[in-house]
Amino acid sequence: MTSNFEPEPPAFVFEKAYNNDHQFLFDFPNKKIMPNARQIQLQRLYDIVNLSVQRDDLPRARRAWSILARCKELNWKAMWRLGITLLENDVCVVESNPHKIDFLRTMLLQLPEERERVLAELVQHYILAGRYRDALDELEFYLPSFPYRDNPVLHVYAGLLCIFIAQPSESAGANEVEGSTYDNNSLSRAQTYLEHAKVLDPNNIVVSEFLHKLHSIFQGPGLLSFASHHSEDETHTKGFQPSQSKRRRRKF
Repeated sequence: MTSNFEPEPPAFVFEKAYNNDHQFLFDFPNKKIMPNARQIQLQRLYDIVNLSVQRDDLPRARRAWSILARCKELNWKAMWRLGITLLENDVCVVESNPHKIDFLRTMLLQLPEERERVLAELVQHYILAGRYRDALDELEFYLPSFPYRDNPVLHVYAGLLCIFIAQPSESAGANEVEGSTYDNNSLSRAQTYLEHAKVLDPNNIVVSEFLHKLHSIFQGPGLLSFASHHSEDETHTKGFQPSQSKRRRRKF
């Protein structure tokens, strides 16, 4: 009795069924359900960038980023927040520098779908750098146009900047400050911006408090200081601190 049994051919590596057991630390921007070998390598590289940032290893993160930015599968402009982080001198401290401001100005022109967020970030870095007039000029250029005019946060920034610029110069002596007043033109502009923000966001407590302060200045004589107003509701405005040159980055 003859047998028709034939031995099975050896299983080669390329004949193995696809196994999607790859574990990644961070969510990849262009994630696919069944990635190929190149996609897996890019995701690993993306993990290296983010993990290096978490470990304060910026040189390694920048080298990995330089490879990712040249890959056609990725839109590096969409990862502009990560790019800002890589321009830090210390990931534990968020501070401004000319490179970050130039980068954000470039992204503002090349990333139309993210312009509102980029503009808000650019204004914050202008403030951190002490360039309050530049921050206000940037806002006044964009706010009249759509979609910026419907963004309450940008109007709040413009109003607070006008209030800060309207105050007497810090370089003036104590006697000069006591006899000086706010710039009425800047205060009027601040009121316009804050009232527009109030229309867009009626429940914004910060806007209500500053509008109340402005009304007090317009109605009563004397110099009123915003710095002496310590309402618990103003804790929401700590992101806007003109005298503070650095921000601490929270670690999770």
